[in-house]
Amino acid sequence: MVPMKKEENETELVQQLRLVPGLKLKVDEPLARYTTIKIGGPADYFLDVETGRALIEALRLFDVHRIPFCLLGKGSNVLVSDLGARGAVLRLGAEFKRISWREEDDHALVDVGAAYPVTQLVREAARRGYGGLEFAEGIPGSVGGALVMNAGAYGSEMEKIVERVEGVTLNGASISLRRDEMVFTYRDSHLPSGTIVTAVRMRLQKRAAEEVGTKVRELVSRRKKSQPAGYPNSGSMFRNPPGDFAGRLIEAAGLKGKRIGRAEISSRHANFIVNLGGARAEDVKSLMELARSEVKQRFGVELSPEVRFLGEWPSSVGGS
Repeated sequence: MVPMKKEENETELVQQLRLVPGLKLKVDEPLARYTTIKIGGPADYFLDVETGRALIEALRLFDVHRIPFCLLGKGSNVLVSDLGARGAVLRLGAEFKRISWREEDDHALVDVGAAYPVTQLVREAARRGYGGLEFAEGIPGSVGGALVMNAGAYGSEMEKIVERVEGVTLNGASISLRRDEMVFTYRDSHLPSGTIVTAVRMRLQKRAAEEVGTKVRELVSRRKKSQPAGYPNSGSMFRNPPGDFAGRLIEAAGLKGKRIGRAEISSRHANFIVNLGGARAEDVKSLMELARSEVKQRFGVELSPEVRFLGEWPSSVGGS
């Protein structure tokens, strides 16, 4: 088959998007290359958004043309359908990766863009001797994604260090939320519907750089011992139920190492599903459904997905 030239498929929307400074557009772009599990069909429109003005103009065009859209950060904690995603998928860059630091008494304030990598932020804070972010070492996502899902580990979460959140609404209006205006719960920040996070201010503790660095290295070692390495994955697949751990329940159900297609429930940590090479989203989804069914049947516990399902799905998982 000879693929059609992109020019022959361009619509008015595509032509308008290509004229916006700070937008980089790709049509029918496979999303597998942008997800940590390396799975996902094509997005109708994939846009790298470099500036705040470009983001606002893109939102305006989506509204005019009635185009659905969603954000994709670093591609962790997301499972994209084999069918891909209709509408537009946005990825923030450039202006949304800015960072600044300042000290205030025994604290340090960091203003960081939503697209900044979490692990890079953790290590930079450690080098400067600022504590409070150590728990996030190894979280593969962006600052914005970690904020939205109130990412956490080892007894701490984003809510404990957030001072302020900046963002825009679906109509492009700016929004700023102080910590006392926000409500966090387990794996959720409950932002106003439609909020797109653009930057976060965090308050960290001034400590000895050696002390913070030692803690980060300790947690790196713990992660390496307990979490799968060598195969692409999306991170934890399920939220931990109250008073227990999803991985423990899935392992107790005898599902460690279970495979469907080229997807496998990790033999190292049962709350991870790995792509052995060529896995499909439907393989991963089927393993999730199996895990939920077995855990429910054996222990009476209903597991809730932690990953976000993106795109067109022939059926749903947990109401997603």
